[in-house]
Amino acid sequence: MGYKVVIPARWGSTRLPGKVLHPIRGRPMLAYVIDVARISGADTVVVASESEKVLELAVQAGGVGCLTSADHASGTDRIGEVVEQLHWGDDEVVVNLQGDEPLMPPALVRQCATLLEQRTAFTMATLGVPLHTREDFENPNVVKVVVDCRGRALYFSRAPIPWPRDAETAEAGGWSRIRGALRHIGLYAYRVSAIKRLAMEPPCELEEIERLEQLRALWIGIDIAVEVGRGLPGPSVDTYADVGKVEDWMVAAGMTRAGSSQVSLGSHSPA
Repeated sequence: MGYKVVIPARWGSTRLPGKVLHPIRGRPMLAYVIDVARISGADTVVVASESEKVLELAVQAGGVGCLTSADHASGTDRIGEVVEQLHWGDDEVVVNLQGDEPLMPPALVRQCATLLEQRTAFTMATLGVPLHTREDFENPNVVKVVVDCRGRALYFSRAPIPWPRDAETAEAGGWSRIRGALRHIGLYAYRVSAIKRLAMEPPCELEEIERLEQLRALWIGIDIAVEVGRGLPGPSVDTYADVGKVEDWMVAAGMTRAGSSQVSLGSHSPA
């Protein structure tokens, strides 16, 4: 099955302006993300941005640049403009790979896209991994997803869900491996028809409260297939401090030179 990857790469980041071009070990972060998309096996890699600087780098790094509006509320909205500009067919599969995920394993990108091939009734898919610590369960920066018996997302939240009613049971050992929830990996695959539908809808109340764009899909009745990811991404970049974390991860993973795309971009984080 063929699929395309679109990397929303907004220049005007609030916490770290221009972060997609911020150097990591001597190379712009976006170049690593493009490497991830290409190694995953995508047919086409498109960088969507409101910035000409970003698009110039995208082309230099082997991607395709697509100039989009500066007014989009989310990465999904930006991708909606891309699919219209490039006239992609409704059944084509597109993976949304965030521009601040230089350590996303290519295998997870491919797994997310393949999930839509396997589960043909769905038009959107994502991944999650087990939660193992109470700290992650209660951390609002760790997004949780709960699923039904068919592997369909019921809800995503920054809050600890599902919350155990009986505190004594939880304290007696339930935190050692949180049951009932997965840690969401912010990677999405869509059929183009779903992207178009999402882009037509304004942000919903739940999306605005939680600041989670995938809640718009649930709000309007789009089912999201969820599968346990076969690996775990390294840290993403939101702040200057995160750049140091990513560089430390690369050193620990054996990425000995800027631009290395060896096994360290694979499916496991270093210990």
